[in-house]
Amino acid sequence: MDLLHGMQVFARVVDSGSFAGAAECLDLSGAQVSRLVSDLEKHLQTRLLQRTTRRLCLTESGERFLLRCRDILEDVREATAEAHGAHRNPRGRLRVHCMSGLGVLITPLIARYSERYPDVCIELSLSQHNPDPLEEGHDVVISIARSLPDSALVSQTLGQLFSVPCAAPRYLLQHGVPEQPEHLIQHRRLHLQDFQEDAWLFKGPAGDLAIAPGDTFRTNVADAMVKATEEGMGISLLPFFSVHQALQDGSLVRLLPDHRLRERSIFALYPSRRFLDAKVRTWVEFLQAQLPLLLAQHVRVIDDPEYSRPTGQAGFSSVLSDSARM
Repeated sequence: MDLLHGMQVFARVVDSGSFAGAAECLDLSGAQVSRLVSDLEKHLQTRLLQRTTRRLCLTESGERFLLRCRDILEDVREATAEAHGAHRNPRGRLRVHCMSGLGVLITPLIARYSERYPDVCIELSLSQHNPDPLEEGHDVVISIARSLPDSALVSQTLGQLFSVPCAAPRYLLQHGVPEQPEHLIQHRRLHLQDFQEDAWLFKGPAGDLAIAPGDTFRTNVADAMVKATEEGMGISLLPFFSVHQALQDGSLVRLLPDHRLRERSIFALYPSRRFLDAKVRTWVEFLQAQLPLLLAQHVRVIDDPEYSRPTGQAGFSSVLSDSARM
């Protein structure tokens, strides 16, 4: 039998005081109501109601069962209302995954989203790979790629990324400044193992030039590579959002500013659903609106000539000298 339906009918009979009253409220016949209560008693193997020609009264078992029924039915009503409103009202736990470097970038956006939607608790996990949301239970995966393979996932584009060559002023003072991409061959090149690519591919009027990173230092975490570069270990190719602060602080200098390498898109991936949960929908919409603005702030710093070394820039040698004296 449908136990939940039987409980609903039983509680309605008690509330209305008769089978006929319950039948009218539930749009059922009196015989149907009577049979459903009898089936419930048979399932429980106990009598819930004492029936007379004049009135109904609860047995002791019926009184105890009615209390539990009311609690259960109220829980069901609340759960139903919550599920029904899930596509309208953002609330609950939102499980977000993204690559490690991006996690630092989007944390301020998480804070601002939480201010707007305080009933949503964001659980952020970071790693250097892109997981399958369905297999690992993530609501939204923020991925970096040139393009995405065909899948059943919904994808939304959030912004664009690229990397730039950087070095510490003291390294440049000691080893010289590369004026052209081919000059990098004479320098120590650090290897950030990201995006599954080994070569630094420079595009120019004479064709493409691929520069292989060296083996002086390798890591797969951009923040660690920033520190190694600041320590003067060599020249590295870094995602622009990882170096904007180091450029402003003067601990790094952008090299070959006419070049942007390893251009990628940022995607939000989530399982396709007929009824999209409100917390997923509002989080993706928030990222689409806010992340490009945040990236644009970083790009303005990256493209500022003050933090770059264009060919023949006057005064750059004084910057190197100041850095060496620090």
